[in-house]
Amino acid sequence: MSADAVPASQVTRLLRRWAGGENAALEELTPLVYGELRHIAKRQMRHQAVGLTLQATGLVNEAYLHLVEAPGTSWQDRAHFFAVAAQVMRRILVDRARSRASAKRGGNAVHLDLNQSIDGAVPRGRELIALDDALEALGRLDPRKAKVIELRFFGGLSVEEAAVVLKISPQSVMRDWSLARAWLTREMSGETPR
Repeated sequence: MSADAVPASQVTRLLRRWAGGENAALEELTPLVYGELRHIAKRQMRHQAVGLTLQATGLVNEAYLHLVEAPGTSWQDRAHFFAVAAQVMRRILVDRARSRASAKRGGNAVHLDLNQSIDGAVPRGRELIALDDALEALGRLDPRKAKVIELRFFGGLSVEEAAVVLKISPQSVMRDWSLARAWLTREMSGETPR
């Protein structure tokens, strides 16, 4: 059964029970969320370099271990859980890309299309590193805008789901989304503001 077929309230209840220390809740939760975690992993890995040794199942398993070992996480709801899972997967992929690229330093500005349709396509190594660096810089300037990009681009959350996670209106999500995309595009192209 996929997480979408399970009522969000059931997943939220299990997350809260698990956060409260009930290991049985984790056992109930795992089969309910695993399919969606695999979907997120596949979306994030879709455009990874050919020959990458990490596969979607491995990414899910590694991310799941991080999530299970996170002490005292207070899960808000289903959307929050999947947003954190997507963030963990992004960190794993970026760390692997950085380690692969460490011997290949150099390069110029990177072009990455952060289109509004969000097909879940995560960029390859060098582009992923450039996006991560730009997203970190944006996070220092405006953490909420960086979080909107992270939730929508990496997590595949809808405007409404991102609004729930961030506790803001969908209109604010769209405004942040537009401004953040423009800022990231400029930052990654190497253009300087006028």
